[in-house]
Amino acid sequence: MLFRKYHLVVFRADKASCQKFKIKAWMLALAVVIVLGMAAGNAFLWSYATGYTMMTQELEEAKKTLSDQSAQLLSLAGKTRNLEKDLNRVHDFDSKLRLLINLDQEAYDPSARAMGGPEGREFFKNYLPLHRQELLVRKMHNFLDALSTDIKMEEVRQQELLVSLSKNRNALSSTPSIWPVKGWVSSGFGYRISPFTSYRSFHKGLDITAKIGTPIKAPATGTVIFTGWDGAYGRCVVINHGAGLVTRYAHLDRIAVETGQYLQRNETLGYVGNSGRTTGPHLHYEVRLNGVCVDPMRYILNNY
Repeated sequence: MLFRKYHLVVFRADKASCQKFKIKAWMLALAVVIVLGMAAGNAFLWSYATGYTMMTQELEEAKKTLSDQSAQLLSLAGKTRNLEKDLNRVHDFDSKLRLLINLDQEAYDPSARAMGGPEGREFFKNYLPLHRQELLVRKMHNFLDALSTDIKMEEVRQQELLVSLSKNRNALSSTPSIWPVKGWVSSGFGYRISPFTSYRSFHKGLDITAKIGTPIKAPATGTVIFTGWDGAYGRCVVINHGAGLVTRYAHLDRIAVETGQYLQRNETLGYVGNSGRTTGPHLHYEVRLNGVCVDPMRYILNNY
């Protein structure tokens, strides 16, 4: 059958003539197969193109979702890090208050609770850039659980502090817990290189730089036990706050109190100057406990 011959006659409408074509059966079958193959190929390509377009759209949507999730997790990571800093700051304040009213200090290790363990400090450096979502969420949940526990414990501590403060109001009022002057600390407590000898020496207090004439406030209630010139200290005021606490204010420009005067907290005792042995206008502020110089920062609670 495939080798049979067929005659095709084509008549022309404009002319009274016709043309004859001889076609073998296998050629006709081949043409039909080619046409069907092309139709099937076109159908397959159309189906593939449609599926590819849908997959591309789904991929773009997945990328967008992943990007949004990453941004949200990064934002959550930043917030939890800020919460950790706030909690540490509250605990520092708690420690100072306990020091002032002689309460026992409790052991506290922020790295042991923050972000689920000591590796928490490296968490933001190692995990966030990799966008490891599952680990990130787990770390966040661990941190928030630890933070919730810490907050509850901090509430208990604050209640304890309130009870103790109510019993120690007089002691707290005579503790130098505020800055005596507005300025910036140019030299802290402890060993330093002396600006006069260029050798290592012990600095007994804080140097707070401020403009000449800036008022100096009493950081706590107390009695003035010395006013006048005191060698390298220049014009100086010394206040006895009781319980072994004494504060000294040196290099004053003017003294506004007298020996024996009783001062309230925030009352002006003098003005910043440049008297005595100095390298510029500032207040030298000392705190002594039973005659021994201690770091004034251990008592200061407020910040400018």
